[in-house]
Amino acid sequence: MLEEIRTIQENAICLYTQSEVEAALDNMAAAINQQLAEQNPLLLCVINGGIITAGQLLTRLTFPLTLDSIQASRYRNQTSGSEIQWLFKPSTPLAGRNILIVDDILDEGFTLAAIIDWCKSQGAAAVYSAVLLDKQLGYDKPLQADFVGLQVANHYLFGFGLDYKAYLRNANGIFACKDVL
Repeated sequence: MLEEIRTIQENAICLYTQSEVEAALDNMAAAINQQLAEQNPLLLCVINGGIITAGQLLTRLTFPLTLDSIQASRYRNQTSGSEIQWLFKPSTPLAGRNILIVDDILDEGFTLAAIIDWCKSQGAAAVYSAVLLDKQLGYDKPLQADFVGLQVANHYLFGFGLDYKAYLRNANGIFACKDVL
């Protein structure tokens, strides 16, 4: 497995450097600060992919907020998805709260849509979404994120929270796999 991971990493194409990602996070944070500063939001980090994006955004947000996490996955360390599996839900009550869901990527939108629907079913007052990457698929998705860092073409990606078969989340930038095995 490690040989496959190293091959993917060595042959990958860097789409965005760390400094480009950081600039996008600065822009996202400025927009979030402007829109949510007076809303006392609960930031929900989508685990595992959203960990780095959420952590990086937290230090850029200048208003009081609370933090919790949620884990719903379609991929489960694979390169393609299936039905959503709920691994855990936040312990913080959502009723009456303004929620900011933070994830790594808006791909087809099924997982994010399910999380938004679940938050609303729990009585959230408002639900916003922030994604580091919005993948351009060439067709309309069921939803659009409220805050987007960067646009990406339809490639299999890794880095800055995105994984390739549970590896390479720690890559410093956004990379496209040249060949997915």
